[in-house]
Amino acid sequence: MAKIENSAGKPDAGLVRKGLTEALFAAVLSFGMFVLYVGLKTDQNISNELIIVQRWGLLAIFVAIAAIGRFATVVFLRPHLDSRKLAKARHGELDISTEKSFFHRHFLKIALIALLLYPMVVVAIKGPQGSLTYVDNFGIQILIYVMLAWGLNIVVGLAGLLDLGYVAFYAVGAYSYALLSTYFGLSFWMLLPLSGMFAALWGVILGFPVLRLRGDYLAIVTLAFGEIIRLVLINWTQVTKGTFGISSIPKATLFGIPFDATADGFAKLFHLPISSAYYKIFLFYLILALCMLTAYVTIRLRRMPIGRAWEALREDEIACRSLGINTVTTKLTAFATGAMFAGFAGSFFAARQGFVSPESFVFLESAVILAIVVLGGMGSLTGIAIAAIVMVGGTELLRSMGFLKLIFGPDFTPELYRMLIFGLAMVVVMLFKPRGFVGSREPTAFLRARKAISGSFIKEGHG
Repeated sequence: MAKIENSAGKPDAGLVRKGLTEALFAAVLSFGMFVLYVGLKTDQNISNELIIVQRWGLLAIFVAIAAIGRFATVVFLRPHLDSRKLAKARHGELDISTEKSFFHRHFLKIALIALLLYPMVVVAIKGPQGSLTYVDNFGIQILIYVMLAWGLNIVVGLAGLLDLGYVAFYAVGAYSYALLSTYFGLSFWMLLPLSGMFAALWGVILGFPVLRLRGDYLAIVTLAFGEIIRLVLINWTQVTKGTFGISSIPKATLFGIPFDATADGFAKLFHLPISSAYYKIFLFYLILALCMLTAYVTIRLRRMPIGRAWEALREDEIACRSLGINTVTTKLTAFATGAMFAGFAGSFFAARQGFVSPESFVFLESAVILAIVVLGGMGSLTGIAIAAIVMVGGTELLRSMGFLKLIFGPDFTPELYRMLIFGLAMVVVMLFKPRGFVGSREPTAFLRARKAISGSFIKEGHG
């Protein structure tokens, strides 16, 4: 075995040589990837002519970050992690510890209390108007993706059905609320369950043609279904108004109490100063309640026979059929249940935005939701929630990182690179945590004692 460190504790010369070689390779690769995306930019001059703006300095910074990061990983980070694993193996320590600290045992309770107190703490620190950004962008936006990812987790994580068109059910829920509330004047509380029912119906409609499909073929068909829904929304202009979208969608009310400046509004009724923050706080607790409903239903269904059938279908469909499980109803219930929660989220999205258009339901949304499910650990509600906070919250945080212009130049716009950073973060997580943020699972059925097991013992990290 080659030496990693010499007697002085410094990295071995061979390891440094390997690090320099891989750093050079990373620099060349990053140069080829970023030269057209970062180094060259198309723009228009005063004469309305197309010109190419050269940004070699910004490109050099990106290449240097890639090279230095690869060198540090090879020479310092990877040997450190390997030595820790070797030390644990020599002492007989398991990767999955049976003893949990107080924080791990009560993590869900602590997280729920923190979420309940979050809007009030932000309002106390920033004031009603100053809290809008934190409650909306870093609260409501993240919780919407948490709910969508938990809904997709039923289809992908529990039933093992790869769905790339999940955003279609999100669109069905949003447009159901927008159309019925605009044309028929129905209230939010009536349309919330109806939107979920409509989306579940479309989930069953999608499920029937794909009953005999698996793997890549299933992914292609679901992707096509998502695009079909989006194209219908664009071209059915008489109903959906096409690319113009539907505006002036009625807002949600607190059981009939509107959040406006009228005499019977929320602020006047409770003798509070007029502010739009009350509506955002109300929406925060509403989406939090919907997320809790999604988690509760998922946990309960997973312990029921239908949940066991989903997991059996995910592990081996042929063995599932040999046990007498009806795979037709099993798949249809998975699609319908996951679509129902997407419909709930869609109706909430329409009430929050007050405007919906087909541009909000492109394939990229499905890809982001699926990435959150995979990065968090398929089948793990806690891991998916953490992944949503890290990925969605991280990209939203870029909007307020104006100090990056001091490093990358005054023309650098951080939010334009959010998807690039999102992709790089996914690569890094998959390299170091291939089973997702939460790689351990607790089985739904156990004989005597509940024990967490590593995701590597189960197909694709499920459990």
